[in-house]
Amino acid sequence: MSIFKQVIQDEAELREILGYAGKAAENKVIAEIDVFCRAFIEQSSFVLLGSTDANGRMDVSPKGEPAGFVQVMDTKTLLIPDRPGNRRGDTLSNILQNPHIGMLFLVPGRRETLRVNGTAQIVRDDDVRQRFMMQGKLPIFVIAVTIEEIFFHCTKCVVRSNLWSSEQAHPELVSLGEAIIKHAQLNITIAEADAMVAKDEQNGLY
Repeated sequence: MSIFKQVIQDEAELREILGYAGKAAENKVIAEIDVFCRAFIEQSSFVLLGSTDANGRMDVSPKGEPAGFVQVMDTKTLLIPDRPGNRRGDTLSNILQNPHIGMLFLVPGRRETLRVNGTAQIVRDDDVRQRFMMQGKLPIFVIAVTIEEIFFHCTKCVVRSNLWSSEQAHPELVSLGEAIIKHAQLNITIAEADAMVAKDEQNGLY
């Protein structure tokens, strides 16, 4: 039961209101990495990775490193290092249950984004992990993605959000440490939580 009065129920109703994509939008999807997609991926320093578990519960995980951290192995395969985090392993667990994933690549300053859909594996091959050595450390895992669809997304959402031109620090937002205290119900001070976050940023990147 929805609390809303007008809820779209099926594809026919959706298309009656929305209409259909034009030829350019409909045909822009390709099945492998070409020179344009490769160049964008090699300049990307931030990607969002969406996955689902066996029951369809969604998760979107941000990944970021210096540009080129996602490597193009061949025209059908991307490699993503899995760096130290909080050990929840949401993405990794989801991949084991349902290998289908979606990715959104961003390049700072660029308005277009690049979307990738495919299937993923969790890889431990030594030669693959060696490709991602940083500060003398190897990633524990590498996520290997087999491309099914790849295409550029239009610029409108980035233009509307004014994403790259905003320099505000947003002081009205609480710190990550304060949010963690509230959500995880920790019995520590905000200063202690903020120090914990800062220490992890300094010592736990790789």
